[in-house]
Amino acid sequence: MTGEVRQMRLIVEVEDFDAAVSFFRDTLGLGEEAAFSGDGDERVMILEAGRATLELANPAHHRFVDDVEVGRPVAPRFRLAFEVADATARTAEAAEAGAEVVAPPTETPWRSVNSRLDAPGDLHITLFQELDQ
Repeated sequence: MTGEVRQMRLIVEVEDFDAAVSFFRDTLGLGEEAAFSGDGDERVMILEAGRATLELANPAHHRFVDDVEVGRPVAPRFRLAFEVADATARTAEAAEAGAEVVAPPTETPWRSVNSRLDAPGDLHITLFQELDQ
């Protein structure tokens, strides 16, 4: 295939830019790849999040994962998931940094520990730790 994709970039408009940068860069540790500003208060920051994947799920799977991780439907159509080394510790750090814990770290049937949070920038996120690695 000659036109292979080389990078996936998710662009999110956030009302409180500083809070979102602080949370994702400083708390979760996403590396700052580039930052630009323009006229007025126009700003953007590109954060490195490691390997990117696109997970497509049908509505039944979407509901199943909500049930396993949270116990009820909560996720919007889009949810960001970040693999971390220690989901319990990182969930506590995220909460201290302003994220709202929707569901605490829970072991899933697919052998990971997952938590759900509402993060700055109005983003619903999962922090997950693979147990079989």
